[in-house]
Amino acid sequence: MKTGNIAFILICSGLVFLMTPALAFFYGGLERRKNILNTMMMVICTLGLASILWIAIGYSLSFSGDHLLVGNLDKVFFNHVSMTKGDGIPEGLFAAFQMMFALIATAIITGSVVGRMKFSAIFLFIAAWIILVYAPLAHMVWGKGLLDAIGSIDFAGGNVVHISSGISGLVLAYVVGKRREYAQIEYRPHNIPFVVLGAGLLWFGWFGFNAGSALAADGLAIHALLTTNTAAASAMLSWMLIEKLVIGKPTVVGACTGAVVGLVAITPGAGFVSLWSSIIIGFLVSPFCFYFISVIKQKLQLDDALDAFGCHGVGGIFGGIMTGIFADPAVGGKAGLFYGNVQLFLAQLESIVFTIVFAGLLSFVIISVIKFFMPIRVTDSEEALGMDRIEHDETAYPTFMGLDS
Repeated sequence: MKTGNIAFILICSGLVFLMTPALAFFYGGLERRKNILNTMMMVICTLGLASILWIAIGYSLSFSGDHLLVGNLDKVFFNHVSMTKGDGIPEGLFAAFQMMFALIATAIITGSVVGRMKFSAIFLFIAAWIILVYAPLAHMVWGKGLLDAIGSIDFAGGNVVHISSGISGLVLAYVVGKRREYAQIEYRPHNIPFVVLGAGLLWFGWFGFNAGSALAADGLAIHALLTTNTAAASAMLSWMLIEKLVIGKPTVVGACTGAVVGLVAITPGAGFVSLWSSIIIGFLVSPFCFYFISVIKQKLQLDDALDAFGCHGVGGIFGGIMTGIFADPAVGGKAGLFYGNVQLFLAQLESIVFTIVFAGLLSFVIISVIKFFMPIRVTDSEEALGMDRIEHDETAYPTFMGLDS
């Protein structure tokens, strides 16, 4: 077993871990100042909750047994998980690396319901979601389950992380309901430098996310790093161009959003598509996400507050389809539609539809059960006062004079 590979995945695990606090800054900057702490708390609580659940049962349900839908309980609390033996790297290290994916996946969901959902309700939802949605999907894709059996591919989590969290966030936003002043005021980011900080750290962490999914310090990891950076860069420029054409000038928030949707879109295919096609994937994902966020979301009156679905759901769906088109046999051994293989393209479509239905339905059931036993959103007066004061009895800016917006 090569110690270089072990060192590489240890570093990548740290990079992916960093993505969750990075998302806290990204989301926090986008939200109103009276809700920033609650927004960040909903994200960073996954560092504790998801970590413990992953050790206790999540890893076992994801990566044990040979059932098509979910694993078994053979590896609860990392029982029979070796810290020295494994396939290329020790299984304990693989389990730790995968744990970081569970953290960021659950954190993404929270962006849809900031500003009005009770912290206790989202906390319970996340706990149930990891066990009932995330772990089975991880097993079906990476644990030799159903979606692997039909021939679909997902290099680093397009289905498992982004589509699942995006659609789950959309379902939550629908069940919880719109914010009190939705359609009455224009919600503006309160701290754009935080958005830049978050986006930059997400981009940095994504190198561990995608390159680390090669599970070795080799040429495939290098290729995945390059496609990841290239897609993000292309998507950033594309979003800036769209804003220049539509509103007359590019925005900082738009550039950051473009980079993130590019990173999302390349995730399922980072180790399967060629470098030139990553430019196309990045350049084309921005108009799709931009149109959904600025047009379709408004027409459907969906209060996906920080566009968890608009970025991660739409971007993940687009990336999965593009992987089915541009998968290059010379890169990852899989041929897409562009190289004459219809089967992979169809398998990608099937896996995407399955993920949407599976995550969407189970998320609806989970939040409906929680709603039956407890209120899931704050009152209008509490929402007006701010989630930081109501849910945590803290304020991010204690010298601020109360002229909130």
